[in-house]
Amino acid sequence: MNKKALIALSGGVDSAVSLNLMIEQGYECEGITMHLLKGDEQNVADAEAVATAAGVPFSVADLKDYFKSEVIDEFVTAYENGLTPNPCVICNKKLKFGKLLDICNEKGIDYLVTGHYAKIERRDGKAYLKKADDPKKDQSYFLYSLSPEQLKRVIFPLGEYRKPKIREIAESLNLVNAKLRDSQDICFVPDGDYIKVINEVTNKTYPKGNFVDKNGAVLGEHQGIINYTVGQRKGLGIALGQPMYVSAKNQKDNTVTLCDNASLFSTTLEACDFNWIVEPCADMFRCKARIRYRHEEQPATVSLNGDTVTVVFDEPQRAITPGQSVVLYDGDYVLGGGIIK
Repeated sequence: MNKKALIALSGGVDSAVSLNLMIEQGYECEGITMHLLKGDEQNVADAEAVATAAGVPFSVADLKDYFKSEVIDEFVTAYENGLTPNPCVICNKKLKFGKLLDICNEKGIDYLVTGHYAKIERRDGKAYLKKADDPKKDQSYFLYSLSPEQLKRVIFPLGEYRKPKIREIAESLNLVNAKLRDSQDICFVPDGDYIKVINEVTNKTYPKGNFVDKNGAVLGEHQGIINYTVGQRKGLGIALGQPMYVSAKNQKDNTVTLCDNASLFSTTLEACDFNWIVEPCADMFRCKARIRYRHEEQPATVSLNGDTVTVVFDEPQRAITPGQSVVLYDGDYVLGGGIIK
């Protein structure tokens, strides 16, 4: 009997090609799309069209309420608390590899398949997460929260391909979305205006406060703490005679600290909510670490301290940002990751 696979379809070209690759490999496939937002009905229709064209069953998981409470509301709360969150990490953990794996279990389906650019290596009864072959598309950073048990149930068909090849495959299959451009934005912030989203969700007015320097001296007035993120220079609305950047936010005092570019660099961070894909063999070890998606991982020493992990980089890194994820790598293997405190 063929193995069964549930294919998460987004309406985009990557998941469409993933479905077709799984069919070619002999899997008994079924398509599903998550309905997450009011107004994304076109994505649902596109996903259904892909499944229909491939001749596989299709269903819609209405997860709008769950997505609102677990991803959007958490995103807003993090910003209100002075953090800069990464909602894609939360969505992967709770929805794509949470709710969809639950549906696999309910349906008796062996594997969940997504169009992520990453690889899974299976050996000795274990599953390891690795970078994709295409460094420009690698999404392993966003997947660090998967457990080893979840990874055993997941397949990433695109991990060994580069994006131009995926386009080529899509066109050879006459897929309706072969030329659809890649989405670059957070799905619920399509125009990049996250302030608008926060205001719509909370209906709050965020009070103005003080810009301060590292010694606490007042430099000017900010327009509400949610409007700023660490490393930001543009849009401060303040002239100080030299370029200044956001270095910290203090929700309690409602202050935003500014500094020069050199002061943005630091070597040490602490992270919490850590997930280990590969259990560490020692309380201190060497690896490489990445502090944001487009950051090239850097050599570091990692120390385990109870519920937290300390990462000390060999060289200072710019704008280490609370709320973002730090992900640890050993070569192409993802060791684990957590949230920067």
